[in-house]
Amino acid sequence: MKKIARALISVYDKTDLLEIATALTQRSVEILSTGGTARHLRDAGIDIVDVSDYTGFPEMLDGRVKTLHPKIHGGLLAERDNAEHNVQVEAHGIAPIDMVICNLYPFEATVAKPDVTLPEAIENIDIGGPTMIRAASKNYRHVAVLTNPSQYPQISADLDANDGCLSEERRFELAKVAFAHTAHYDTAIATYLVEHEPVIEDDEDKIIFNHLQSSESPVEFADSLTLHFKKERTLRYGENPHQGAAFYKTETTPGPSAAWANQLSGQPLSFNNLLDLEAALEIVKDFAMPACAIIKHNNPCGLATADTLKDAFTKALECDRTSAFGSIIGLNRKVTIQVANTIREAANAGVKVDAIIAPSYTEKALRALSRVKRRPILEVGALATGTQGSVPTTMQIRNITGGILVQDPDIHEMEADALQVATKRPPTDEEIKSLLFAWKACKHVKSNCILLAHGTQSVGIGAGQMSRVDAAIIAIRKAGEKAKGAVLASDAYFPFPDGVEIAGEAGIRAIIQPGGSVNDEPVIEAADAYGMAMVLTGVRHFRH
Repeated sequence: MKKIARALISVYDKTDLLEIATALTQRSVEILSTGGTARHLRDAGIDIVDVSDYTGFPEMLDGRVKTLHPKIHGGLLAERDNAEHNVQVEAHGIAPIDMVICNLYPFEATVAKPDVTLPEAIENIDIGGPTMIRAASKNYRHVAVLTNPSQYPQISADLDANDGCLSEERRFELAKVAFAHTAHYDTAIATYLVEHEPVIEDDEDKIIFNHLQSSESPVEFADSLTLHFKKERTLRYGENPHQGAAFYKTETTPGPSAAWANQLSGQPLSFNNLLDLEAALEIVKDFAMPACAIIKHNNPCGLATADTLKDAFTKALECDRTSAFGSIIGLNRKVTIQVANTIREAANAGVKVDAIIAPSYTEKALRALSRVKRRPILEVGALATGTQGSVPTTMQIRNITGGILVQDPDIHEMEADALQVATKRPPTDEEIKSLLFAWKACKHVKSNCILLAHGTQSVGIGAGQMSRVDAAIIAIRKAGEKAKGAVLASDAYFPFPDGVEIAGEAGIRAIIQPGGSVNDEPVIEAADAYGMAMVLTGVRHFRH
């Protein structure tokens, strides 16, 4: 046990600070402090010693230098059981510091502001705070370090129970939290600087910066990558009941997302819920018109856009009502009572809906949908949809054993005038509209993917097949009679004519695909033989 005789307090977040400071002064602990923290404590009637009075050195450089002094760091780093250390600190008048209470400037909150400048971001990089925290953590055998107001009650209780002392076990636990705190802080700074390239303007003496992940700039990947996520909660289980799982998320929101959605009702989200909610939201963000995606096992079993959200849901459901049992619904407009009642009617007819995610809900709609007590209802706030909604806010990361893969999201936008007509018959204007819908939709389906559509409504989806011809067979079987007159999107090229021939036999009228196969010529000839129009995009939409 180590008795706490002297504490240094320097915090940005002053939540519950007076309580812990009062607990210390009641035990005759001398408090060193500086800046706004010192004023806050003194105004509350708590006796403190200014750091500048203790060191004999004033704060300077607009407050950048406050605690960076040998009398501070000698007091933090000296080992009390090291005779040579004791001789040195005594010779220089350095008093031991037994506790540090410190949290840092809000760098992440600063850079999250839409109009933050680079100088503002730089000025909110804390130097003295992380240095003190790390010094105290390194010397945890003799020094306790508190970095979060949530720790104050436990430490106060420990001091009460142990006559003003803290155990080495407690100091070690505090040190682990503290090092994680500074690691996260440094990661936030490094991430921000990696994502922003400073540019010196020739005509003005000022710094601006470009965001490297914008859709107009090439993506640059850092030579090293450190990731930090905060645990939100432990999940009941993972993909299967025998797998443990937890949900972690970023410290600040990247914008409307499943991870940061506000849950309005229903049971806690499961591992699979979160995956499917993410898929549902990201699909509907891709469409400017009112859109609905019905998700099952991370694939859409129905997807449509329409003039109204109610019609979009109805059309999406028509694609595959059987697979929609136990599905998750994503919508890109406010949910009205009309939409809610349509969803309830489908549920009464046997379509079980496990969760719903949308920008917002009217009071009547939320009340109607929340009648199913266990069903999670989530809102994400206003969405940017269509091309704007496709602009990436985060990189995509996939784990492999011993490493991770990182890529920018698939946000390629295909325009009608960029399509290459490969067949004798060009598509009609209506077919082009449907082809572009199907092309955008198929990128959200696991590969190999074949998607059939009428207008802006999916009518058959073949997902995740090892053979493209099998994916075509499944999509056509699911579409049934609706395959006749439909258009077809293939997320990658046809390696052989067989898939096109099956489509022709089913009455498919037009095909959109990347092209680029060594067998493009016989594939196009097969389309011509059935009087189909075929356009090539030159872009692939694999989704593994």
